[in-house]
Amino acid sequence: MKQKEGFVLRTVCGEHVIVGEGLGTIDFGKLISLNETAAWLWGKAGEMGDFTIDTLAAALCEEYEVDAQQAHDDVTKMVSQWQEIGIVE
Repeated sequence: MKQKEGFVLRTVCGEHVIVGEGLGTIDFGKLISLNETAAWLWGKAGEMGDFTIDTLAAALCEEYEVDAQQAHDDVTKMVSQWQEIGIVE
């Protein structure tokens, strides 16, 4: 998977949000609010370029003190939400 072009993480009034920029996101009329960990995952996914749930979960375990199964479950849920709203492909 990878992030769709034109979607970037911004901090607005202390909140982490993903916004669409440019013509490719013209139909995207939402801001996606993320907590600190989800924002970190979005940034890590961007650094990786192509990513999988397993690679993101492993990175999460390296960065935070979290059980591998819990990390996998949380990343699966987050990536599913990203897919549902169309910001990853």
